[in-house]
Amino acid sequence: MSDLFSHRGEQLRQNFAPLADRLRPRSLDDFQGQEEILGPGRLLRRAIQADRVGNLILYGPPGVGKTTLARIIAASTRAHFSSLNAVLAGVKDLRAEVEEARRRLDQHGLRSLLFIDEVHRFNSAQQDALLPWVENGTVTLIGATTENPFFEVNKALVSRSRLFRLQPLQNRHLHELLQRALRDPERGYGNRSIAIAPEAAEHLVDVAGGDARSLLNALELAVETTEPDANGSISISLSIAEESIQQRAVLYDKQGDAHFDTISAFIKSLRGSDPDAALFWLARMVEAGENPRFIFRRMLISAGEDIGLADPQAMVVVEACAAAFERVGLPEGLYPLAQAALYLAGTDKSNSLLGFFDALKSVKATSQQQVPSHLRDANRDGKAFGDGVGYRYPHAYAEHWVAQQYLPGNLQGQVFWQPGELGWEGERRQLLQRRRAAQLAAAVEHQQELGDILSSSPDDPALERWLQRQSGSEGERLDRLRQELWSGVSWRRHDRVLILEAHSLLWALDPLQHTPEGGVVIQAASNDDAERLEAQLQLLDSLQRPQLMTGQLSEFRAQLAPAQCFEWIGGRHPFKQLSAEALRETAAQLSSLAEAGANLRLLFSDPQLGPAAALLQLPQLPSNVKPLLERVLPLESSRLSASPNPAELEKALSEQGWQISWRSWTEHLELPLNEAVLQRWFAPQAPYRQRLSACLNANEIAGLVDTVKAMAQTPLPQRLEHRLLIGQQKTPA
Repeated sequence: MSDLFSHRGEQLRQNFAPLADRLRPRSLDDFQGQEEILGPGRLLRRAIQADRVGNLILYGPPGVGKTTLARIIAASTRAHFSSLNAVLAGVKDLRAEVEEARRRLDQHGLRSLLFIDEVHRFNSAQQDALLPWVENGTVTLIGATTENPFFEVNKALVSRSRLFRLQPLQNRHLHELLQRALRDPERGYGNRSIAIAPEAAEHLVDVAGGDARSLLNALELAVETTEPDANGSISISLSIAEESIQQRAVLYDKQGDAHFDTISAFIKSLRGSDPDAALFWLARMVEAGENPRFIFRRMLISAGEDIGLADPQAMVVVEACAAAFERVGLPEGLYPLAQAALYLAGTDKSNSLLGFFDALKSVKATSQQQVPSHLRDANRDGKAFGDGVGYRYPHAYAEHWVAQQYLPGNLQGQVFWQPGELGWEGERRQLLQRRRAAQLAAAVEHQQELGDILSSSPDDPALERWLQRQSGSEGERLDRLRQELWSGVSWRRHDRVLILEAHSLLWALDPLQHTPEGGVVIQAASNDDAERLEAQLQLLDSLQRPQLMTGQLSEFRAQLAPAQCFEWIGGRHPFKQLSAEALRETAAQLSSLAEAGANLRLLFSDPQLGPAAALLQLPQLPSNVKPLLERVLPLESSRLSASPNPAELEKALSEQGWQISWRSWTEHLELPLNEAVLQRWFAPQAPYRQRLSACLNANEIAGLVDTVKAMAQTPLPQRLEHRLLIGQQKTPA
């Protein structure tokens, strides 16, 4: 009887649950956004599908799918799944879950996944109580947090977990979610007649600011509070939408990442002499409730650290503005606060202080306010998430200034402060205009830079040792070529990489090391190569192991996950001796496997001297052999290169939307005339010996072979022409 009532109660809870809870995705295919970490072929998706999810910490702002992702994992695992909310649970609850997990493991051999929502709410003692059971594998932890785990979660737990940073949803994801809520008859409003004006939908999506829960709550409020017309239809206009979701929340925690990242961006904007960016970050802090006294303290430090005696009045002005603030208080105190910031960034007293309020309006109206990654505070988690990487230190440049962007990407070129034409700021008006123009030019460069790093993993010494052994196994010369192939590449941990026609693992070592949450697929050049590579990869964990494939590119799509594409494609000596028509087909197949904006690296190495030409370089070569070798030279000149024609390859790729450039260099080396080389050239069935019959008779060939064999171990000079093709797939307009 109690089960009957419990089931009935659960049904009622589902019926009365908020729309945002009813519409939670139930599978990975329904999940909106986060393609960078959950896209086809990427590590987290593969781990979930293989039921190999280890310790995870999901980190991101509210409403981006952390709890939903945990529920999807729960639905797809064979392990027992249980959950706690750190706001309500204590050590007693933890011990009870651990005891049950230990019993299941001992008696039934069943693993246990423990999901802890708001894991940062556990105090240090509670987190310490969990650590031993995570370490010995009694439970597998999945934690969700809105705070930076490097700051709020036990370092020992962090070091034993994979970290994934979930991003705010993009507008297209929110529009899809809105339409699904209106169409779904079971969990949404599909069984009711609801019409929403396009401008109303746009307002809900814009103000939600990447938060799916905020969007669905606003839609639910609009629907449930609007009276239907005579036909039973509910019409949601722009005014109703504005009443349902009136103001965007500024995501800001004065003890967490936003506090450190935003003050870091503010100080760097002051140091970089960018008054527009300085006003924007100042406005964000004020709007979020940051203590102005803290901002004044940081500006006093900046006046001493970044201005110093270049302008002795900087410290005086900030101190005077701080005293003025103490006297007048808020809100009028915003004027001296903005004045001090503008002075430090390069301005004087003027009514341009009103530009601060333009920045304040922009904070309220702009949907994307994330701090660019190169401006974030790098002191705490830069190594894991790349925060602060790419920041250019202005003091290292002429005039202590460098053209870089300090505003969020969608505000590039925004002007908040217009200096007057008189006095100190008038003297700098033209300088500021030139710098703003230089920053706009630099924006094109910044658009090509990497986005946020969204995941982090524990160090894996075993993998590092394996990579070092593989790197050294191919020899120093080939290792230098590997470095040339991937020189200048800025990897992202979640990149997916395709290695073409590989004979060894050498060319895949860099992506294996730098893209642990992405995925590497290796096209083996032959079945024999595939078997050898598979044996070398057996030491790796199955989730870290790249996928090996044989066959042509045209056969790949059927072997890959649906919609799986690659951000990087590389290899050495692919597409050997293909005709122009075959190159065009190959380029089309390659492009179908490339993600928008994908990068291409292909290295071709062609000998400049054939056997006859190389032998003719030897001073000790008997004179009677030289005429024979000179007759062979024309034959060799047409047979040296197995690489595709560079012009035809470039044309074929350009027709598929690739932007191509080349880098070439020559390598001088000596080829030892050893038994392996002699066999390759002169064995009875060797192709080179067979071709000699076109210009030499049998006696001449036999004499030539005997002469060369008598010179065994002689160093043979050789020149290699290396050509590195560097390509990037154009992104759709």
